[in-house]
Amino acid sequence: MPTVIDQDDAALVDGTKNGNDACFAELVRRYERTVAATVISMLGPGDEADEVGQEVMIKFYRSLARFEGQSSVKTYLTRIAINSAKDALRRRKRNLLRFFTPKDREEAWEDKIAGREDQGRDVENTNLVRFALSRLHPDIRAVMVLRLVEGWSTEETANILQVPTGTILSRLSRGKMQMAKAISGAST
Repeated sequence: MPTVIDQDDAALVDGTKNGNDACFAELVRRYERTVAATVISMLGPGDEADEVGQEVMIKFYRSLARFEGQSSVKTYLTRIAINSAKDALRRRKRNLLRFFTPKDREEAWEDKIAGREDQGRDVENTNLVRFALSRLHPDIRAVMVLRLVEGWSTEETANILQVPTGTILSRLSRGKMQMAKAISGAST
């Protein structure tokens, strides 16, 4: 009998549906880095990203009874991660609107996303990209993260976000222009 580690994703999903916690633990082990990378790319590093990553795995577990395997587990989890990160961005924006003046909101938003610590050129570039990403509408940011950060194809991104490929290409084009504008404005 194969061990849990030797089973393919479909067998692990079936095992989880049948109450085998070891199967779910293996799915988490296989895909926790994918989920973390997606969530951190959308939200930036920190406690909020950790919480959303955990929330993604809980949502995944709760939705497995409805999972029919029409997409891969990785695609399914990435879709949950993107949607959960977008929800977190909406919560973040609501909280900023509630507690800060317009000027304070702008500074807090930039600091929260960009992480202004100065630890060298790589960190500076990473922060600049995070800053530029933070300026994008969440729908455009999701496309930029999936295509350019995570390396998903246009078709895969369309499948994850459940929108037409033309929409992905349009959002990608707008996102590149908006990021270039944000980066050039931030570096002057």
